[in-house]
This record gives sequence, C-alpha cells and structure tokens, in this order.
Amino acid sequence: MKKITLLLAIAISTLASKFTNAQPQFPADGEIYTSSVVPRIDILIHPDTLNWIYENVESDHEFRAVFVFDNGTVHDTIHDIGFRLRGNTSRYSQKKSFKVSFNTFISGRKYHGVEKLNLNGEHNDPSITRAKLCWNIFRESNIASPRANHTEVYINGNYHGLYINVEHIDEEFVKTYFGNNDGNLYKCLWPADLTYRGADPDLYKFTSGDRRTYELKINEEEDDYSDLAEFIDILNNTPIAELPCELEKVFNVQDYLKIAAIDVLSANWDGYIYNKNNFYLYRNTKTGLFEYIPYDVDNTFGIDWFGIDWASRDIYNWAHSSEPRPLFTRLMQVAEYKAQYTYYLKQAIAEVTGKQSLMDYMFAVREQIRPYVADDPYYPLNYGYNIESFNTSFTAGTGAHVPVGLQPYIQNRNSIALSQAQNTNAAPMIKYITHNSPPALQQMIVSASAEDESLNSVMLEYRINNGPWEQTTMADNGQHGDIIPGDGIFTVALPGMASGTLFEFRIKAKDNNQAISTKPCEPMRYNVPVTNPMKLYINEFMASNSTTIADEYGEYDDWIEIYNGSNQAIWLGDKYLSDNLNNPVKWAFPDTTIAAGGFVLVWADGQPAQGPMHTPYKLDKDGEEIGIFNNQASGYAQIDAITYTNQSTDISMGRVIDGAFEWKLFTNPTPGSSNSLVGIDEKPVLPFTLWPNPAVNGIIFLSESIDFAIFDFAGRKLLEFRNSNQADVSKLKPGVYILRSSDARTSRFIIN
Repeated sequence: MKKITLLLAIAISTLASKFTNAQPQFPADGEIYTSSVVPRIDILIHPDTLNWIYENVESDHEFRAVFVFDNGTVHDTIHDIGFRLRGNTSRYSQKKSFKVSFNTFISGRKYHGVEKLNLNGEHNDPSITRAKLCWNIFRESNIASPRANHTEVYINGNYHGLYINVEHIDEEFVKTYFGNNDGNLYKCLWPADLTYRGADPDLYKFTSGDRRTYELKINEEEDDYSDLAEFIDILNNTPIAELPCELEKVFNVQDYLKIAAIDVLSANWDGYIYNKNNFYLYRNTKTGLFEYIPYDVDNTFGIDWFGIDWASRDIYNWAHSSEPRPLFTRLMQVAEYKAQYTYYLKQAIAEVTGKQSLMDYMFAVREQIRPYVADDPYYPLNYGYNIESFNTSFTAGTGAHVPVGLQPYIQNRNSIALSQAQNTNAAPMIKYITHNSPPALQQMIVSASAEDESLNSVMLEYRINNGPWEQTTMADNGQHGDIIPGDGIFTVALPGMASGTLFEFRIKAKDNNQAISTKPCEPMRYNVPVTNPMKLYINEFMASNSTTIADEYGEYDDWIEIYNGSNQAIWLGDKYLSDNLNNPVKWAFPDTTIAAGGFVLVWADGQPAQGPMHTPYKLDKDGEEIGIFNNQASGYAQIDAITYTNQSTDISMGRVIDGAFEWKLFTNPTPGSSNSLVGIDEKPVLPFTLWPNPAVNGIIFLSESIDFAIFDFAGRKLLEFRNSNQADVSKLKPGVYILRSSDARTSRFIIN
C-alpha cells in the first residue's frame, strides 16, 4: 500500500507541475519575510571598511561581513557574506540602502532559499510603508513580485534604523516564481522606453551612464538580445488591428494589463509608464512569453516631485505626455486591451485597494513599526522628519514631496479612478494556457485560466490529425490536477492518443453578455511523442550530492545517469540533455558513444569548462525536469523525460530496474552501474515523509507544536498554522497536498 500511495503522490505531483507552471508560483513568506514581527538584522564589518563604503557611494564592490538574523524564533549567524550599498539616488542620502549577498564568497549558498537581500532605507517616505503596501497589493493580485517586510538593521552594534527587506530579482527569483531560470532576464532602468531602435539586437545594448539600459542578468556570456529585439519590434511595428495576435505570441499581455492598473492606482510614476524606469523582463522558457516584473515601488501613493496630482490623473492617459511609452499607449489603442485594463482596475479597487481590510492593515503596520521609527537615528537626517511626521503621514501630507497622506490618497484615487473608468464589458480574460505533454496513450490534460465579471462557459476547441473541430466543456471543479475548485483554473481531460498524433487546440470563453474570447489566435499544436524507440533512458539522477560520488575535480556535484537499453551502441553526439522540456538544446552531448546495455554519467554542475560531460546547469533539489532530445533533423524530438519533486541529499531517484517504467528513491545510489544490482529498500529515506490518510475527520495531528503551512502541488499556500500541533483541512477538497514547516525541516505528503 505504501508503494502505491507513493507512486500516486509522485504522479499527481508530476501532473500538477506540468501544467500549473504556466501560472506564477508564490512561495510562503517564511522566516526571512515574516510580517508578524519586525526581525533584527546585524551586520558585522571592519569599521575601516564601513567608512570606505560610505566614502565611495558609487562603488558596487562587495566586502566580507558577518550577517546575524533574529526574528524571535530563528537566530542565525552567517559568515563571509557580501555587503555593499545599493540603489541609485539613495546612495547619496543620509540613510543608505544595502545589499546582502550570501553567495558572493561561497558559491551557491542560500539562506532560507534566497541568495541576496535588499535592505531599503525608504528615506523619501515618512511612513516607511508605501513600498511594503504596494508589494502586498501586487501579490494579493497574483502578480509575480518580491516578498517584503520591515526589519531593523544594526551595523557593528549601532542601530541604523527601520528598513524594508525586499526580495532580490535574479535567477533564483524567476526559478521560484516561474519554474525555470534559463531564459533571458533583463533589468530595465532609465531610459528603458521600449521604443524600436532597429532590427539589430545589439542596438539594444546601449548604455546610460556606466550600465546598459536593458541589462542582461542571466545568460550574460551568450549576450544574445535577439528575443528582446523581436519583442520590441512586434510591440512597435505591428498594425494595431494585428497587435493582439502577434504580441501575445511573445508577451504575457493580460498580467501586464493588471500590473499597469495597479501602477496607475498606486501612482507608481517611477516605473515604466511615466518614467521609463524600474522593471524587469523575463523570457519565460515554459511559455515562450516575456513576463513583466515590477521593481522599486517606493515613489508611490502620492509621493510627487513634479507638481502632478497623481490621484486625479487620467487613468487612460497616464503615460508621460511628450515621450513614447509604446507598451502602455499602444495597448490602450486596442479596444480589447483597454476594456481588460479597465476590468483589472475596477477589480483591484473592489478586491484590494477599496476594502476596509487594507486600511486596517495599514494602520496596524503603523502601530507595529512606530517604536522602531522613533528610535531610528537616520530617519530625521534627509528631510527633518520626526515621530510626528511618521504619525501624520498616514492621514495627511507632510509637505514638500509628500503633499498627501496614505489614506486620503488611496480613497481619492479609488473614487476618481472609478469615475474615469469607461463603462465597457471586457470579453473574458484567458491566460496560462497549457497542457501536460503526455506520452502515448496517457490522458491529455488541458488547463487555462479564465475570468470575467459574469463568466458563462469555458470550452476547449480541438481537432486530432487535421480532422473536424470539436468542442468540450472545461470545468473549474478541482479535477485533473487543478486541486482547488473555484480558483479560475479550468481543466479538461481527453483520452490518451497514439504515438505521432497531432493534437491542435484553443480555448473559447463566453460571458453572460455573449462577449466571447478565443485564445490563442493560432491553435496550439502538440505531437504525441513516439514511444522511446532507441531505448535510451534517464535511468537515475541525484539533485543534491554531498558525499555519494565526486567528479574528476573531487567535487560532489549533481549527476544524471543515462542508460542504453538497446542491443546496439548509440552515438550521442547529435543528442541533447536539458533541465527544461521547453528548451531541449540547453546542452549537447559530446562526440561519444554509449555501448549496448551501457551507462554514461553526466555532471549537472553548471561548470561546462570542467569537461565535455559537465553541463552549464545544475539540478534543482526542490524539483524540475530532465529530458533527452534527438537531433535537429527530428525537430529535437523528446526521447525520454521525467518531472520530479523535492529531493533529499545523497538519495538518488532511479528506475526500479534499468529502463523500467517505475521509479523509486535509492538510499544506496548506483551512478554508472545497474540499478538492478542493488536491493531496493522497502522503506527508503524519502524527501517527504508520507502519511497514508493522516486526516482523521478532516484533522491532521502532529507530534509537536510547530509553525507550518499546507500547499498544493502548484506551490500555492492554502492554509497556515502558527505554533500548533494540528490542522483542520476539512475544507480542502480530497486529494494529495504538502505540509511544510516554516523552517523547511519538516515536509510531508498528506492525503485528505
């Protein structure tokens, strides 16, 4: 029974991860970003070094320091962290902002899953709350954006004030939120207006000051701006009538429209729409679409340096009046997008900014952080603020660049925005269309997100092998890996199809006003892969190797074992191994042959310079994909693949016997040799402890009281419990979930 339950859990996890990764995933706040308390961060650094940092404010040189974190529950000391100033104009303020890096001097090191922290002084904002509030609104609106909380910062024992700790946007961020990090990530700072400069990708490498305007943060060695150039070309040069079909091939338009609505409501003038500044673009390799990620939102909610009344500025003509902003202005020329933008703006007011709970939260934050502001020695230095300035700033302006308080700004903006909003009916918004990439004869699961004020139906239109088009209803009922009924994710399952079948589909949604959306314009296509004719298998892998086997450099790195189950040798020189099934050519096998019945060991260590069997990527311990792909002539056809979930250190995952369908976890890994030579432990040490049916009448009982949360397989936090030894999960639909403690030391599958 345990074996069956484990296979069920792995199967459901694989299914869910394959089609929910099109949506952003949202990690829990955890210990670092907890908002229930104000954690304390101490930096210990040589005084002479600290003086040098303050005297050389433009320097990004990182110095060794000691980091101490204390939130009342967790107290940790981390040596050899990198420490420097961060920011732009804030470098010249009296209250500096800082960057902490855990992996500068120790490669690959993370602290509670993150490599870097941004400690922002918020010297412009007398409430020290605007950025935190803005990030909350983005996240409550399901926009991939940084986690943030207030924290007090001490340097060498001296109190440097109250800060906002904001999650750093880098390869770890996009991996966490989008499930992949091999696409290009561009940091876009002033003057990043996204205007067309020409077809040559290198034209978009222009600089402002000592940095590129569109600064590549991933794949820097390749330095290939072709995807950005294509996106900007389509955005600027496509006729308006054709823009929706063309732009949605390369850009997540619907999520951007929601971001634009929040930017306008919060008066984020220092972002793209007004100041051509402060955003990231990430090419999501799961979907092939650019994702817009907001960044640096401290100049919001009425902070003003231009003499503009941001609360009354026209919601449709909010961009800079004398400079091009094609990503906003061209979308507003498309009736469909303008109506959707209006829908998202009204939705944000109704569900977030216009609710009393936001005001209650805001004033609760004021009470929580007041003592830390009162003692902040740097708070008064730039603008003469005092504790009365802080108290007042929530309900009234403090003068100069803060003419209005937080509460009156939000109330006025909501009221005026609603009066400006056109009375239009947006057709249903459809996004996150994906499927589970099934092998032959396995169910085809199609998933999409759809929303509308009065959604009537969501249909799958499809055809098989160029046959007639058919329709079937999609449902939001928690089936087929959706997990949560009523979450706006619609799914449908179709019977398995034979190898080589061509499956084409699109999604059609209708509302009660008979407005219809059909996405995408050109049907999506999927060729059911031919069953592994080569008998070339991913046979075993280890995503966290500490002591099991070392490479030729004596390093204990991730590894993948390839097995040739055929009766003849196979040349690997025209084949590929990838950790992203949507990007098959991430690593090409060298000119090597694998003997019949033989094994090849590949080191997934991110160090290709170490030799021909070392890949440019590492495996993710928390789960991802591995795939073998055929040559270019085959269209990079998938030969074999696996999607796995969380792994444990020095425990491998492999086929029960070489080339078998069934997988199992091995306490005695066998890299480079036959799995069948090892007796399989009937009770292996699992990365998750499996509880068969632990919920008794909807209640889970633990052996001790801990902080923990319940997640679905999409990584969404469903329930959270503090200092408790039991969990009421009766309101969750029957299924398989994950229980994880806040310190990540306890992780278990649970079956409700």
